[in-house]
Amino acid sequence: MINLQVFDNSGSPLEDQSFSEDKFGGKVRRELLRDTIIMHEANHRRGTASTKTRGEVKGGGRKPWKQKHTGRARAGDIRSPIWKGGGVVFGPRPRDYSFSIHRKAKKVALQSAILSKLIDNEVVLIDKLELDSPSTKKMAALLKCLGIRESCLVVIQEFDDTIWKSSRNIFNVKLRVASDLNAYDVIKYKKLLIVKDVLNRLKSE
Repeated sequence: MINLQVFDNSGSPLEDQSFSEDKFGGKVRRELLRDTIIMHEANHRRGTASTKTRGEVKGGGRKPWKQKHTGRARAGDIRSPIWKGGGVVFGPRPRDYSFSIHRKAKKVALQSAILSKLIDNEVVLIDKLELDSPSTKKMAALLKCLGIRESCLVVIQEFDDTIWKSSRNIFNVKLRVASDLNAYDVIKYKKLLIVKDVLNRLKSE
C-alpha cells in the first residue's frame, strides 16, 4: 500500500489516503514506458531535414576536363559527392517519423507512469484546486507551501481558465486536463500535482 497526504486549497494537510499498487497495474512496465516515450518524441519531430543529391545541386553538366592525358584524376561532373559543393549521398530527406501504439497500451503506460511517481514519492495530492481570480503569485505561493520546487505537472479534472492563467507564466509548470493526460508528460516532470478525485478516477479505470 502507498500512503499519501491530502492537502487543501491553501496547502494545509487534510487527511491521509492509501492506494493499492494493484490498482495501477501492480508493477512499473519499463519497456512499455520506453516505447511510449519514444513514440511521443518521434511524433514531435518535424521531419523537415533535407539535403540535395547530385541531381539537384545547381551547376555541373559539362565534363570539367578531358578523360586522359591531363595528369589529374578522372572527373565527369563538378557536382560529384566527393567534390566541395557537390551533392550528398544518402543524406536526410523530408519524412514522417510519427507512429502510434495501441490505445490499451497507452492506458497501461499511463498507469505505470503514475505508479512510478507514487513509488518515488513524487505525487502531491490536493483536495481541490481553485483560485478566486487569475494570480501567478497565489499559484506560486501554493506550490511553495506544498514543497514543490522542481518541475511540476498540474492535473485537473476540467479546463479552468483561472488556473491556466495563474500557472502559465511559472517556469517548468505545466497544466493538463485529465482527459489529455499521457505517460510522457507524467515522466517528463519531476513532481505530479493532481486533484484527489482525478487520481481516484484514473485508479478505477
